[in-house]
Amino acid sequence: MTHPFLDLPPLTADRFAAIEDGVARLLDTRQHVVIMQGEALLPLEGAIRATAGPGTTALNVITGPYGQTFGNWLRDCGATVVDLAVPFHTAVTAGQVREAFAAHPEIDFVSLVHAEAATGNTNPVAEIGEVVRAHGALFYLDAVASVGAEPVLPDAWGVDLCVIGAQKAMGGPAGVSAVSVSARAWARMAANPNAPRHSYLSLLDWKERWVDGGRKVLLHAPAQLEMLALEACVERIEADGLETVMARHRTAALATRAGAVALGGGLEPYVHAESDAAPVATTLRVPSGVVASELVAEALAGDGSLPLAAGGGALAGEMIRVNHYGADATAGAVRSSLAAIGAGLAKRGLTVDPEGARRAVESAWHQHGDRCRERMDGVTGA
Repeated sequence: MTHPFLDLPPLTADRFAAIEDGVARLLDTRQHVVIMQGEALLPLEGAIRATAGPGTTALNVITGPYGQTFGNWLRDCGATVVDLAVPFHTAVTAGQVREAFAAHPEIDFVSLVHAEAATGNTNPVAEIGEVVRAHGALFYLDAVASVGAEPVLPDAWGVDLCVIGAQKAMGGPAGVSAVSVSARAWARMAANPNAPRHSYLSLLDWKERWVDGGRKVLLHAPAQLEMLALEACVERIEADGLETVMARHRTAALATRAGAVALGGGLEPYVHAESDAAPVATTLRVPSGVVASELVAEALAGDGSLPLAAGGGALAGEMIRVNHYGADATAGAVRSSLAAIGAGLAKRGLTVDPEGARRAVESAWHQHGDRCRERMDGVTGA
């Protein structure tokens, strides 16, 4: 007996390279794209350890938990770290980054998360990129949650290291990830004596043995199923049209926000300004006296397919996250999620309007669908 996941022919170097080229098209980049054989934490950590060291002064922007993680890695590398932290219910601004440069002109590295799925905010990377480029710092971006949900344009934004993963808005596998690397970033790695070498974390190994070798011989056996899934994922996005996929996510976010407000019961968007809210996931603050993690647990007990999660760590008591990404970027997923949340609030004696929430979701979906597509066309130049 066999199985479609078993007894597959080996993945060739040419096929691997072609999948990299597909990711490069998705990012509209001419930079080298390296697909790494692990979840996105692999290139996220590898890129920092390759480019940062005792001589680095890094501006680490914190708009959620991943920014905190990056600061820890930078300090572990011996870098001097200047943290720029903003409340998780908002986004950082280009002006705040400019002020940080004025106060610390020695900054030569900037780390930023594009969209924080964990907190539901998104940062204005294009504007920040202009400021970083003018200052001359190396720009490192975590676009794992944003790619597929909103524009991610490393070349246009001056991003030197752009890390993506396929498991969220792209609707693909979690076991492989990719990073686009600028010539400046490769030069920084080559000059860093502490950059990982002969290591699973090493980007320089990929550069010297794969990229510089003409992409003829792979470093090690690839994660074949995940690579094939990534290939299928990119092909599906190309068939649907990236602008269409992004518009679907933005519409889901707007519909979730509108539906939550209409639902009532003390539920409200966690991210205050709509412009700061990420298209990939919407976070909601529960009313006082309600424990978010308990509300989510009850909802999932009734329907385990709902794209709901409680906030992490200290946020577990107050935040619910609606993960309307990938296959769940639909009106049905949004409606079902809000209906389950509403039922939990009603059970606790709070007054909710589930029918009003349903109507708000439907209205937002119809009103914003075409508008989102038009806006995405303008951003991407389609």
